[in-house]
Amino acid sequence: MNHPVIEFNNFSFHYRSQAKPTLTDINLKVYAGEKILILGPSGSGKSTLGHCINGLVPHYYKGQISGTVAISGTVANDAVIYDRSKKIGTVLQDSDGQFVGQTVGEDIAFALENDCVPHAEMIPRVEAVAKLVDIDGHLKSKPQQVSGGQKQRVALAGVLVDNVDILLFDEPLANLDPATGQYAIELIDQLARETHKTILIIEHRLEDVLWREIDRIILMDRGRIIADDTPDNVLASGILREYGIREPLYLTALRYAGFELTPQDRPASVSKLPIESIRAPIQNWYRSISVPESEARRDELLTFDDVTFSYDDRRVVLNHIDFTIRKGEMSAIVGKNGAGKSTLCKLICGFETPSSGEIRLRGDSLNNVSIRRRADSIGYVMQNPNQMISKVMIREEVGLGLKLRGVEESEINRRVEEVLKICGLYPFRNWPISALSYGQKKRVTIAAILVLEPDLLLLDEPTAGQDFRHYTEIMEFLVDLRRRGLTILMVTHDMHLMLEYTERAIVIADGELIRDDIPSRVLSDRSVIERANLKETGLLELAQRTGIPEPIRFVQRFIDFDRQEREKWRQKTTC
Repeated sequence: MNHPVIEFNNFSFHYRSQAKPTLTDINLKVYAGEKILILGPSGSGKSTLGHCINGLVPHYYKGQISGTVAISGTVANDAVIYDRSKKIGTVLQDSDGQFVGQTVGEDIAFALENDCVPHAEMIPRVEAVAKLVDIDGHLKSKPQQVSGGQKQRVALAGVLVDNVDILLFDEPLANLDPATGQYAIELIDQLARETHKTILIIEHRLEDVLWREIDRIILMDRGRIIADDTPDNVLASGILREYGIREPLYLTALRYAGFELTPQDRPASVSKLPIESIRAPIQNWYRSISVPESEARRDELLTFDDVTFSYDDRRVVLNHIDFTIRKGEMSAIVGKNGAGKSTLCKLICGFETPSSGEIRLRGDSLNNVSIRRRADSIGYVMQNPNQMISKVMIREEVGLGLKLRGVEESEINRRVEEVLKICGLYPFRNWPISALSYGQKKRVTIAAILVLEPDLLLLDEPTAGQDFRHYTEIMEFLVDLRRRGLTILMVTHDMHLMLEYTERAIVIADGELIRDDIPSRVLSDRSVIERANLKETGLLELAQRTGIPEPIRFVQRFIDFDRQEREKWRQKTTC
């Protein structure tokens, strides 16, 4: 085997601001051409490991290093970060923090400009890589003005334009719709196969990454490497559940059916599972699931009545939108990047005004209601946490809304501490927000809205960048709020979230509402999936391959059963 292109030997790293090391005794070898997924719960050290590879540690993030990290056979502990950038390209989780150009084209060309590449050579290289990632139609746009998924593509193009040997992706799927995320994984796989580049992916969305084969999974927890093995070995071991990583839902279904997986069953891909072995257990379990009673119809809370919106009176962003959200519902708004989902939330909050049509809350028109008055009933958590944060300390940020409303200090402290515990932030309650990861900042903004106890909660990608444990804590907390009557409306690219937690999926494509239905039926309609850039669930493929006569009903029964199991777990843990 070739010499490793990345090698950690007895490596530890201790941030100056931390009481304990973030990485401890890391021994790891990565060989040329490997494609590796790095998994772990928030705070496990996986992002710090990436920083140690690309040089942000110790040049940007200061701290104490022991042991060595070698890049291409040369010890690189103190290597100049520019030298590392010629070997390692990084796509950061927070795309906004990576932009330097005034336009998309300038941003992609930045590395070439630094290397004094002639203008005549630069233009075709930028155009080629922009076309590769489907951002060529926005070369003259400002990076900050394109959608979240498009920003990710700009950042990816900026890395690909420079011919580096190692590509490091930090949460590359965090802001992408399912189909675009699938395309990104296909693109990464294509790069690995055709260019033989070494690929490192730090990502929570395990099933999406496994859309294409990877060589190894590295599982981290509390700064240590817990497992380093093939995907089939790791998935069959069950170790992911022990460390709070969400397994693919088709594996959860097999576990419910009592089927014991082995690495030889190829659990990393639903298409490679041994159908003859799993058919009987899956069919027997499906027949044994009881169907829950349907809930009574609830009162209307929010209504869109023939709403149309355009930013410039020429290009229509939302076109004749009609739907009603009922009190106590938990619903999802889904669709491709740039379809108009975030704009719909802005209309609800009053940040924008409909060009025509009417929005009503409890039957009363919101068209002339101010943003401030709406905020008493409607809480909005934006997609980018950096756009919401205004205080230095976590406790101050979460309690700001209560303070502005004149709530007594003792009540503020009680409610802030309660929501910090639910959102997994209590250990960091006295930290500055600048010391948090992107995912942790996201939890701060969710906590700052949840503490206000609104009637309608709008969340734009609430679980992006969250590990499964914090994802589950946040979603179960939202379920508890829903039981008390809170209505929740979420914009999400997470098909697992939509299936597991929401009752309805409002599907937006090209500014139009193309489907309003239960999630299991939405993700079983290929025409809707293709038009809205969604992704068919592995549960449906499992049902089809095992001969379930009504695959859609199988998906819905799995979701109902899974909810019952989570409710049993919740009651057990709260007793």
